[in-house]
Amino acid sequence: MDAPRPTTTACPGDLAGKATCYTGQDASGAHYAIAVPTHWNGSLIVHAHGGPDLGDGSDPERSLDDLGRWSVMVDQGYAWAGSSYRRGGYGTRMAAADTENVRRLFVAEFGGPKRTYVHGQSWGGNVAAKVAEVYGRKNGPYDGALLTNGVLAGGSRGYDHRVDLRAVYQYYCRNHPRPTEPQYPLWQGLRADSTMTTSGLRARLQECTGYASARQDRTALQQRNLDDILAVTKIPERTLESHLRFATFTFRDIVHDRLGGRNPFSNRGVRYSGSHDDEALNAGVERFSADPAAVRDLSYDSDLTGKVAIPVLTLHAIDDPTAFVEHEAAYRATLQGAHRDRYLVQTFTEEHEHSELSTSEYATSISALDTWVRTGRKPTPQSIAASCATFDRTYGTGCFYRPDFRPAPYAARVTPRPGGTDWPAMTARQEKAWSRVEGVGIAP
Repeated sequence: MDAPRPTTTACPGDLAGKATCYTGQDASGAHYAIAVPTHWNGSLIVHAHGGPDLGDGSDPERSLDDLGRWSVMVDQGYAWAGSSYRRGGYGTRMAAADTENVRRLFVAEFGGPKRTYVHGQSWGGNVAAKVAEVYGRKNGPYDGALLTNGVLAGGSRGYDHRVDLRAVYQYYCRNHPRPTEPQYPLWQGLRADSTMTTSGLRARLQECTGYASARQDRTALQQRNLDDILAVTKIPERTLESHLRFATFTFRDIVHDRLGGRNPFSNRGVRYSGSHDDEALNAGVERFSADPAAVRDLSYDSDLTGKVAIPVLTLHAIDDPTAFVEHEAAYRATLQGAHRDRYLVQTFTEEHEHSELSTSEYATSISALDTWVRTGRKPTPQSIAASCATFDRTYGTGCFYRPDFRPAPYAARVTPRPGGTDWPAMTARQEKAWSRVEGVGIAP
């Protein structure tokens, strides 16, 4: 059944009077938002949002919120289209398909743009990178990709630090679950029928570590627990709660709702270090091994092969506390392993946030990518940094580029599992072989 045509709606505040905005729902049930600027330059940015959100259905507000958040791209003259995805929960290929669907909807309604770029931030960076691989063939519908603060190590390795957090936290805290509660293996994140809320999880984290209290208000045991957990996992204190939330609720979604209760996570062979007593930690922490079929399905859904044929520009805060900058090292190694790193330029900034970077830098990035595509001249981190001042005169949010920065290998930040240091995590040949397996991956 054909989806209804998009209908006009009020634009987010920053775009009032500058664009015409539309919303709708595609044939798969995914809500979307579109903006066409009054002075359209003829090119389109297709946006892949982060998360994943964990609601059952498609959130009609999500794509509008993201349009407001990245209104700079419309302000720069680009049309914009973003999908809220057909459902919440994990599913990278599903999200990539919904992102492609909103591009097709745009073309059907407004005609083919001169050039089309896919942009994704956070988990949306993983989604956009998947779009580039699956739909971004040479002379295909996409001309380039912009990945900002992206989770670019893929699903089979990109969450290993949260696997470690889940196990290490329970070793010290013994309250998730408590001994008096029904027990379950920690790789599940949370048992399927648990009624725990995010506020309940925060209360347990506070009970064990005092993370929300000033240092002088913590007990000696709380401070030692907090110090040990942070030192072993290398997770910043300011995002400890959000990482534990992911390792609880999103892990439950992945395991129970997407993989039929199978385990894609392992901490066998991991030697934990940095605590006040590493020997006791390694002897007492819960250990578990992954189900190979579950690893296959998560890998097929979200790992990247590096087989790109369009220019890819990345922008990443060096001190990103959520998607560590070492994801960029994993992505470069992935493209190098596929002999495609000639398509990649990476830029880094001295910023400390995950969810937002400088507006001037977003404008700089999309301009640099567009110039690369139009002229065929590959930019350098130095040339991109130098061009930021022009945009900062308009937006005044600062330019914080570090053109000389190179991230350490992914294994320097996240302890690799045995055999988990080579990239890509899934080769193009492996992807092709798995694609022939009935039911492989994660269902939409």
